[in-house]
Formats: sequence, C-alpha cells, structure tokens
Amino acid sequence: MLEQVFEQYAKNSQREPQLTVTFIANLMAEIRPPKPHQTEAAVNAIQALCYLLNSDPEKAKQLRDAILRLLSEHKPISLFLVARHSAFAGFFTEMRRRISHKFLPEAIDTAYLIDLFALFFSKTSDEIWISAVPDDVWSQLIVAMHFEEAPENITEPCRQNLLAATQVLSYRIAALGLEPELLRNHPELEQHTSPFMTQQTELAEFLSSVNNLTNNANQGDIKPILVMLSQCNTIIAKIRRNSGQVGTSIQLTFLLQRMSRQIARLETLLCIFDYLRNSEKVVHVEALYCQIVRLFKELVYSECHKNDVHQHWQENMEIMALRVTENASRTGEHYITNNRHEYYALMRSAMGAGVVVAMMATLKIFVAKHHLAPLTEALLFSLNYGLGFILIHILHFTVATKQPAMTAAAIAASIDAADGKSKEMDNLVAMIANTMRSQIIAIFGNVVLAIPIAMLIAWGIFTASGQHFVSPEKAHQLLADIDPIHSGALFYAAIAGVCLFISGLIAGYHDNLAVYHKIPQRLRALTWLQKLLGFARLDRVANYVENNLGALAGNFYFGCLLAAMAAIGVLFGLPIDIRHIAFSSAFVGFSVVGLDFMLSWQALAFAASGLVLIGCVNLVVSFSLALYVAMKSRKVRFKQWRLLLSNLANRLNQHPAEFIMPPKKA
Repeated sequence: MLEQVFEQYAKNSQREPQLTVTFIANLMAEIRPPKPHQTEAAVNAIQALCYLLNSDPEKAKQLRDAILRLLSEHKPISLFLVARHSAFAGFFTEMRRRISHKFLPEAIDTAYLIDLFALFFSKTSDEIWISAVPDDVWSQLIVAMHFEEAPENITEPCRQNLLAATQVLSYRIAALGLEPELLRNHPELEQHTSPFMTQQTELAEFLSSVNNLTNNANQGDIKPILVMLSQCNTIIAKIRRNSGQVGTSIQLTFLLQRMSRQIARLETLLCIFDYLRNSEKVVHVEALYCQIVRLFKELVYSECHKNDVHQHWQENMEIMALRVTENASRTGEHYITNNRHEYYALMRSAMGAGVVVAMMATLKIFVAKHHLAPLTEALLFSLNYGLGFILIHILHFTVATKQPAMTAAAIAASIDAADGKSKEMDNLVAMIANTMRSQIIAIFGNVVLAIPIAMLIAWGIFTASGQHFVSPEKAHQLLADIDPIHSGALFYAAIAGVCLFISGLIAGYHDNLAVYHKIPQRLRALTWLQKLLGFARLDRVANYVENNLGALAGNFYFGCLLAAMAAIGVLFGLPIDIRHIAFSSAFVGFSVVGLDFMLSWQALAFAASGLVLIGCVNLVVSFSLALYVAMKSRKVRFKQWRLLLSNLANRLNQHPAEFIMPPKKA
C-alpha cells in the first residue's frame, strides 16, 4: 500500500502540485493504526516506511521534497505559533470559541499549513499513538528522508519561515509582558528593565546578525536570548508562588499559562535553528532530531485538542483550585484537634452551634406553617439558614459538616508529602485519625444539644399556647423524612454533602478574592467609613473582613444552597431536597414533643439510625469531593493507597481509642 501511494503521487505530482497535500494525508492514513492505543502497529508501519525510503532514494526524495514544499509554500508560520486563534483572548473568549467550533468547525484554508494539519491528522485520537511512538522511531524516519541532500533553494524559504515565526513569538511575549494584570502582580517590571522586552531586543540583534552575515552561518548566538527567556520563566514562577499570599484570578492564570507556552515554543524554535547551523556535528544532529520530534508531537497534540473544552477548563482551573483549596486548608487546620484541650474546646463549640441550629429549625417550621409563595418561602428559608450560619461563625461555634470541605485540603497536603516517605506516612495516618475523632465529637456536640433544645422550645410553646408547635401529623412526616429505607433521606443527604463541598470552595474563593483585590485596604481608604467608625474601629473591621470574608461568604451561601434545593425541586418537578444531620436532629426533637413522647423504642432506634446514616453521608460526600479537588489541584498521584489503608487498619487495631478520644499526652 505504501508503494501505491508513492506511485500515484509520482504520476500526477508534476501536473497537479496540490496532490502534495493528498500524498501526505494518504501516507498518514497508511501509518495510522486501526485503534489509537495499538502503538506497535504504528511503529511497524513507520519502520516499513523507513525501509522503503532507505531502499529507494527516489521515494525518499519525493517525500522530502513534499514536506519541504509544504513548509515553504503553505504559510507555516502560524503552525509554529501558540494559540493562533486567541493570542490575546481571555479565558471565557477562548472557552466560547472552543464550544462553538466543536459544533461548527472552521473552514479549511489550504493556504495555511496549520489548516492542512486538520487533513493530515483528521482524528482527535491521533495524538495518542503519535505521542506513544518512541522518539527514536520518528528520528529514524527523519534520517531516512536525507534532508541534508535537499538543495538550498528549497531549504532557504523554510529557514526564513522558521526565523519569522521566532520573531512573531518574541513580539507576542513582549506584548504580554506589558499586560496590566502582569504588572499589577509584579510591579518590579515597571521599575527595572523587563526581560520580556529585552528578549525581543536580543532576538532582533540575533536575526540581524544572521541575515547580514549569510557567508558565515555560525554568526549570532542564541544564549543571551535563552537567558532572557529563563528570566521570564522565573518571573512567571514567582508570580504563581506569590499567588498564595496575594491571590489570583482566572485572567492572570490564563495569562501566565499562555506566556509559559509561548516562551517554551520560542526556546524550541531557537534550539532547532541553532542545531541546523551546526548539523555537521553528530551530537548536534541527534539533538536536532530530538527537538524536531518533540515539536512535531506538540503540534499534533495542539491540533487534536484545539477545540477540547475539558482540557482548557482543567488546565486553567488547576491553579485556581490550588489557591482556593489552600485558603480552605489554612481554615481546615483549626478543625483538626491534636490534644484533649482542643478536643473539648471543639465539642463546646459544636454544642453552641447545636443551640443556634435548633433556633434556625424553629424559624424554618414557623415560616413553613404560613404556606407562602414558593419564591418568598425560598428567600426566607435562605435568609434564615444563611444568617444563622453566619451567626454561628461570629460566635466561634462549629457546624460539624462544615469540617470535611476544610480539612480535605490539609490532608491532601499531607498526602503530597507522604508519597514514598515512611515518616510522613505515619504523620498522615495520625492526621486522619485526628480528623476522624474531631468530626465525631463535632457531630456529637451538634446533636447532643440540638435535640434537647428543640424539645425545650416545642414544650415551651405548648405550655404557653396550649397547642403543639408540631402537630402529630407533621411529627410523623418529619420522622418519615429521615427514614433511611422508605424515603430518599440518604440521597438528599448526599445533595447536602455536595452543597457543603461547594460552600468550601466558595469560602476559599472569597478568601482569595479579599487578598487579590485588596478589599481590606480599600475599606480603610473609604472616607465616609473613616468618619462613621473612626480609624481604630475601621481598622478592626478591615482586619476582620480580611480574615473572615471567606468563612462568612461560605456560611451564607451554604445556607442559601440548602434552602434553594427544595425550591429547585418544586420548580422543576424533580426529587431534590436536603437532609442535614443537625437540622434533622432538631426535627426529631420537635417530633418527640409533638407526639407527647409516645414513641416506641423501635421508632426511636429507627430515628437514631437515620440520623447516623445522614451524618455519615453528609461527611463522606463532602469530604470525598473536597479531597478529590485538593489532590487534583496539587496534581497529587498517590500510589500507596494499599500501604495507607494497611497503616490505618494497624492503627485502628492497636489504638482504636485514638479515633474517638485523643490520648492524655499529645
């Protein structure tokens, strides 16, 4: 089949130059394996092509000339660049482009080589087998084409196109180096000579020396340019590191990612050109082939993923997620107890929250009795829950189910450090044990007071008015709602767990927002607030906002999410609701009084089991989601789950009490 492709091209290429594109496309079709993961088939096909080229110099010349013709006649500059479609577009602009082009692809302009790539690599799975084929196999194919035998009148246009691509990339990097978002996060660029500008100056001098001294191709040195590009990468890395303290944004994240890619591509093109000038040396020939194969794989990957929405979202969200989860991590460390003093303090804090939750449950039932319009009812429920959770935070109380979303990031950091290190593995096991007992005691604190306070409120209303706060029919309904078998209680508890996870992300996002947009400093600068509160009081308010904005926002939106779920279910006719361990406990307290304490022990046991299962689902779902995002954002690939589970089982077997009560001595 390979011979037929060459024979057909040899017959018609003189009369129809456009058949060069068809020739390359047909060759790729012959090399392409039946399935993308069949790498061995692709390797065999490439080696067969190498054998054919080595045994027939005329065929090697045909393929070599076809490739050089593509690189010289079909405007290849845009192929060498990065993000041709959106060199200066933002995150959401690029997202919209990818989504629209997924449904309606761009028209192919054969004048541009980057568009012809869509014909050569017509399947999005092509990058899988092309990346899997070893570099030395692709190098053998390059060697078999004998590019060193090509005449200069064909190679010179390719060389000029390569240099033109480096110049365009350099201009883009210099322009991005002047972006206000970059200068805002690294003011030193305005105070000192910017390497983003200097690299362009160095490249201009290099191109001038190369073009003017054509008799001596070794003139010009790329090392000063590479030094400047290295300094650019250093600044980008520094801004990313500092984003933990000064925050980040989607725009900044996308900008840094785009700059890193363009710098890497410029370095690759410069190295290829430098190796081409010294191709007579064996070491440079090997390095040249390595760089060409690497660039080829990058170009194919870019072509196959040019409309990949998931990849665009994932790459830009990882750094954002890291900032958000690290902010949550700093909060989460306060929810992990290490000694009995912290343990009992957390229990008292959770008991205080149980009292507030019982009052919030009372208001919720009171509003529900009036049977208001669905939207009005949802708004009142949201304000009740949202403001109630804010009050809990202001009073330094603890809602048990808020812990997992916060503690997961701290555990992810420990997992990152523990991979392959026994000492860190022991510390990780200890942290998990500490986290488990902290959550157990927090749930206990919430429930142990939520139920009796709810009973006390219901009994007080009955004593004062002579009527039950919760009728017997409503009491039976509240108990049926937490039935883990005959109702959707566990599914609704999972929905509440998702709300808990989202609230943790919201908290981290607002912490990042407060730092990145300098909200405390801007509050201090408000003249009317200075006159209203005074400098000292305003400073305390600004400090409180700086340290608590995320927690306040997370708590408020968590309450809104819980209240909105039922309204969404009614609005769309979907089986959506929530079950939260603390509120379900309060509802059990109301039900016991509403039924005049006439409950059998079986009913009480069933209610208790329902509460336990609801609490477990709340914790497991929110913790699992938060841990997944935290590990994903850190790019943690933990490979020792079996060892971790074994160590946990040993710790549980040897010291089971540590998972419930901290030891007397820390």
